[in-house]
Amino acid sequence: MSQHIYVIEDDENIRDLIKIALESYSYQVSAFETAEEALELIQKDRPDLAVFDIMLPGMSGLDAVKIIRNTEGIHRLPIIMLTAKDSELDKVMGLDFGADDYMTKPFGILELSARIRSLLRRSAEPEEKEKKTEDICLSDITLSVVTREVYQGKKQIELTYKEFELLKYLMLNHQKVVPRDELLNHIWGYDFIGETRTLDMHIRSLRQKLSDENGKYIKTVRGVGYRFNAE
Repeated sequence: MSQHIYVIEDDENIRDLIKIALESYSYQVSAFETAEEALELIQKDRPDLAVFDIMLPGMSGLDAVKIIRNTEGIHRLPIIMLTAKDSELDKVMGLDFGADDYMTKPFGILELSARIRSLLRRSAEPEEKEKKTEDICLSDITLSVVTREVYQGKKQIELTYKEFELLKYLMLNHQKVVPRDELLNHIWGYDFIGETRTLDMHIRSLRQKLSDENGKYIKTVRGVGYRFNAE
């Protein structure tokens, strides 16, 4: 059965373009003008991924994503956000609300399809058996591979799919500096062709959620990449 994608976009031309393009890749596509229409059916349909525009009539894409992340059964739905806003703050806000990735308008269909393939593949991959039996505990951060929960001390930290994978990979490789290309390849896939600022946005969002403005947990090694501080 083909994978089912929701597209929520109020611009009819863009909505039809995305729908036709994704159907040419053999995806089943349901397109909606408003977030309310999509949310009315999403629990019954259980799509494999959703593409949300931020600026929508009525409920915004951000508010819709927040509802999805707090609804049992669909809270792990992979989500890509489309935004006409290109400021760093807007992108970080999208990630904070629970988006796994974002794209700034205007965008290319080839890049969108590449990001969709990568996100679908990553969300479907089973965890490695040898890593399922134990949590990853470094500093005061505890990450559970099984339940996909993260705790800072006794406080639970809500992370998006990509943020969780990014933190897990850094913690598993805490003994070394992880190059930027390695993180992009592992988290976004070898077919990721987007701007590398995507990684920076996720790092910034992750730091904000961990109250890590001073780099206590995630160290930046200029010109190389990032390292998780296990002290």
